[in-house]
Amino acid sequence: MAATVLIPALNEEHRIAATVTAAQAVAGVGRVLVIDDGSTDETGARARDAGAEVLSLARNVGKGGALQAGLEHVGASADIIVLLDADLGETAGEAAALLAPLAEGTTDMAIATFPPPVRRGGLGLVKRLARWGIERLTGIRVSAPLSGQRALNRDAIAAGTPFAHGFGVEVALTVRVARAGLRIREVPTSMQHAETGRDLPGFVHRGRQFLAVARTLARLSFERQSADTSAG
Repeated sequence: MAATVLIPALNEEHRIAATVTAAQAVAGVGRVLVIDDGSTDETGARARDAGAEVLSLARNVGKGGALQAGLEHVGASADIIVLLDADLGETAGEAAALLAPLAEGTTDMAIATFPPPVRRGGLGLVKRLARWGIERLTGIRVSAPLSGQRALNRDAIAAGTPFAHGFGVEVALTVRVARAGLRIREVPTSMQHAETGRDLPGFVHRGRQFLAVARTLARLSFERQSADTSAG
């Protein structure tokens, strides 16, 4: 079964070609779709020149919205989807490690873990909130709750979608797949992406991410309460 790679991208003209090239070279990958999320640079053109199929969105809809648009675009043709960030560059080739346990039938969703960051980033508040929320809602503990590098089979796709909006997409995906009783496995990789610094833009980004994760956890908690009420 050939895997379909979905790469949401916003203003990544300097990295997208290398990411696409590396993803295409992964054994088992049959299709690479870049969702150009309203970029104002040459992201779409660079991705197309590198050999990717490109879905261009008229306006920026955020990561979750871009992934959902990509999923709807590929439709039922995808037996396995691989989610990759646009800034991985050559390390996108590490996606092979995510496909291996799916091919073996030992997991339903594989999540990439990253090496320790080269430089110190934020205070870890967003990651701790996401990890705490996932454990509270599902009973499972993951070390990389915010990792956007994932491979999902048909069962996980059905359970985890539609994708949540904004920065809460990974948390919602983990919770919904776990609630469906499916298998989740974290896979060590050597992937690298652009790191957010300890400057004002970096802290603003993490603040927005924190609020988005908090809102997502609140919605997921409500989903469970509604399900329990209906079951009762």
